[in-house]
Order: sequence, then C-alpha cells, then structure tokens
Amino acid sequence: QVQLVESGGGLVQPGGSLRLSCAASGRIFSSNMMGWYRQAPGKQRELVATITILGITNYADSVKGRFTISRDNAKITVYLQMNSLKPEDTGVYYCNAELWVVDGSRHLWGNYWGQGTQVTVSS
Repeated sequence: QVQLVESGGGLVQPGGSLRLSCAASGRIFSSNMMGWYRQAPGKQRELVATITILGITNYADSVKGRFTISRDNAKITVYLQMNSLKPEDTGVYYCNAELWVVDGSRHLWGNYWGQGTQVTVSS
C-alpha cells in the first residue's frame, strides 16, 4: 500500500506564508520526481513545482521567486514553502510522485497522487 499524505494547508492572509509537506509511505524503493500541483475551483489542475532526486527544480512562472520546493530523499518527503501568498494562489494543492515500489522481487514504477490539501489566501 502506497500513500502520499499532504499537510500544512489552511487559511492565510495575502502576503503570508505556508509550508506544505507530503510524505510517501509504503514499500518504496526510490523516487525520481516529486512535485506539487494545484487546482482552483472551475479551473484545470496546473503544475506548481517539481524536484528530482538530484535536486533539479522546475517552477511555474506564476510562483517563481515566491515558492521554494525541497525534498528529503531518505524520508521520501517533499515540501513547498510558499511566501508572499496571493489570493490567486487559492486552491487545492496536490502532491505527486514518481515512485519505484517493491513488490516481492520486482520493482514497479508508478505515478501517485495525494488527496490534496486546501490553501485559501484571503483577507
């Protein structure tokens, strides 16, 4: 059983900060890519940031300079530090991970999603 569990969402005022965490659990051998996506009401889910096992990052233009993604490879956990939050950052933030899962003697690749955590930026 593989799970991605997000935490850290909540209500924050414009200009404030939040730190999201996503921990993967299960019989996981390794992870290459981990990242965050978000979806605002009535809008398509979009990429926020990704990070590889070697620390190579990619950010959406809308969050560059404000958000920082990081990871702990030993714990297979990814973080998203969000600063200078804007109302347009509001949405459900989903953790995503590419995982190699151990099944007996086999190593199976899969793409996994968390259930999401709500981030609301409002006065």
